[in-house]
Amino acid sequence: MVKHVERPFAGRDFRIETGRLAKQAAGSAIVQHGETMVLAAVTVADTETQLPFFPLTVEYREKSYAAGKIPGGFFKREGRPTEDEILAGRLIDRAIRPLFPKGFKYEIQVFVYVLSADQENDADVLGLTAASLALGLSRAPWNGPVAGVRVGRIDGEWLLNPTFRQLEDSDLDMVVAGTADSITMVEGGALELSERDIAAALEAAQQGIGELVAMEQEVIGEVGAPKMEWQASEPPPEVAAKVAELAEEEIKAALNLPEKSERVQALASVRNDIVDRLAEQFADNIGDVKTVLEQIEYRTMRSQVLEHGERVDGRDLDTVRPITCEVGLLPRAHGTALFTRGQTQALVSTTLGTVSDEQRIENIDIPGETTKSFMLHYNFPSFSVGEVRPVRGVSRREIGHGNLAERALQALLPPYDEFPYTIRVVSDILESNGSSSMATVCGGSLALMDAGVPMKSACAGVAMGLIKEGDRVAILTDIIGAEDYLGDMDFKVAGTRDGITSIQMDIKIQGITLEIVREALEKARVGRLHILDVMAQTLSEQRSSLSKYAPRIITLQIKPDRIGEIIGPKGKVIRGIQEQTGAEINVDDSGLVTVSSTDGKAGERAREMIEAIVQEPEVGQIYEGVVKSTTQFGAFVEILPGVEGLLHISELQHERTRRTEDVVNKGDSVRVKLLEVDSRGKMRLSRKALLEKPEVEAEKR
Repeated sequence: MVKHVERPFAGRDFRIETGRLAKQAAGSAIVQHGETMVLAAVTVADTETQLPFFPLTVEYREKSYAAGKIPGGFFKREGRPTEDEILAGRLIDRAIRPLFPKGFKYEIQVFVYVLSADQENDADVLGLTAASLALGLSRAPWNGPVAGVRVGRIDGEWLLNPTFRQLEDSDLDMVVAGTADSITMVEGGALELSERDIAAALEAAQQGIGELVAMEQEVIGEVGAPKMEWQASEPPPEVAAKVAELAEEEIKAALNLPEKSERVQALASVRNDIVDRLAEQFADNIGDVKTVLEQIEYRTMRSQVLEHGERVDGRDLDTVRPITCEVGLLPRAHGTALFTRGQTQALVSTTLGTVSDEQRIENIDIPGETTKSFMLHYNFPSFSVGEVRPVRGVSRREIGHGNLAERALQALLPPYDEFPYTIRVVSDILESNGSSSMATVCGGSLALMDAGVPMKSACAGVAMGLIKEGDRVAILTDIIGAEDYLGDMDFKVAGTRDGITSIQMDIKIQGITLEIVREALEKARVGRLHILDVMAQTLSEQRSSLSKYAPRIITLQIKPDRIGEIIGPKGKVIRGIQEQTGAEINVDDSGLVTVSSTDGKAGERAREMIEAIVQEPEVGQIYEGVVKSTTQFGAFVEILPGVEGLLHISELQHERTRRTEDVVNKGDSVRVKLLEVDSRGKMRLSRKALLEKPEVEAEKR
């Protein structure tokens, strides 16, 4: 049975449908906005896994045919997911995961395909809503539905699901997911918006989410499948009581050790000891023993915060961990910073490159190929948390954290035409105990300034946490790993003294209210200002000059119709300039010429050669030209590359000249003055005008 609902939303028709595609999936749905269409399909395993976590997988894929394209490359088919696809998949995962019931261990897979891309409406938020509808229609137990909207702002007016064109003029790009009355996920960037503005944007998003959720509920109410029966396994009461009797005090003591390594080792020692002591008595329930130990650790940390306002590392709720900053560590890097906050440490480097270093990107949202001149790459090696694990390439988490930090810093970079460099920032996390992405923001800001990049302002970030039990709420500033793992929220906020540039919120409960978000934003602002004060003590503004190892870039604008003269036949001219000077030269279609070289003199020499090629002849100017040919009536002199003028025989000298060759010959270098350029572009030159008049003529006068 095909069921659909269609209503106007954000000025365009919004349609949701089920029952036409992917009917063997446990639940499937199509969502369409404008001519962008996505399909979500959900499958649910029949048997429960023994994994210690909920096995949810979300895959988001863009089909090239959706935009009428054939994939590039040798194989001409879609390959591994792009960064944009990974980020969209993470977006959906983070929005739906909190709404599954605790203890549910059946494997669930969510596939989202972009079937049509109109290059106007973004598909990621549609995929989020489609995934929610597919889950609601399936037999999986789930406390949805949720919906996703993108929020923008132009001239003070909030826009829901703005088009790509509108986003170019927007000072906010934020995706919000939630139920009809609460928020489950936030991700986005802004141009230094205030906390009040962000809260207002969330409120506008909540209204739009409510409209979309109502559409989903209408479909689910009519054709949704009955939910599967399942039961969360609970440890036997006798096991829980015995473990609590033996372990509660020991876990509390271990949990409150100030150093992470000591805390981890002590907790592991308690777990191993309790398991060994109860191995004989509860031989068939060792798994339950481990579960109870985790529950005790969870309850102990949370009750300590809620009842006493004490955190496991000894801080109160609002204190930021001690911070140290260093810059200029690596001699050859163009800019470096080492940012350490508590037991989280990021070594961040900045490299300045040329236009040839830009990243080339092909996707279904933009016609043709685009380029990217700012990149931030985040690396999280296993030694940073004292673990041994195989190296399997860049993880989704690394891509997500890097994107968050990139958003935070990109809003503060100078315009490309003022600072025409390709910039790559690399953050290597050397030690981690919470909020390494925000350490990347702080270290990235310092590394950019150390490299001499003229940033608008310094940028810092802090991660906020939440412990919520009923009406009791505690918001934590600068959370550590244990508070992230055992808490209810990870809310990262980055920005400057003037406002927010990047934001990301994930929760583990059913949703949070706008009141909690507002309070968390204000506490994050206070923490961010403190961090910026500490950073300013190390480096308060960018270096006055670039590293001697960084390329020097010179730009000049020429007329587009002169580009061919610089390139030359088969690139002969531009290659010749590069070989003579050692500089790198790039010319775009608009006539912008970029000259880059680590040697400033080489760059200037290349610039002079280019200017000589494209220089326009100017009446009254003196030129050093070369005689290209001679005739009875004068000589043709090349005063600029490819530009010749007539040096008439009467303008060779003051005396009468019988033959041109009596004064100049082919190949001679001669100084001439440009007297006139007629309507046809023909130039009249004079050598005589630069010579002193003979004395005889002077006496006659």
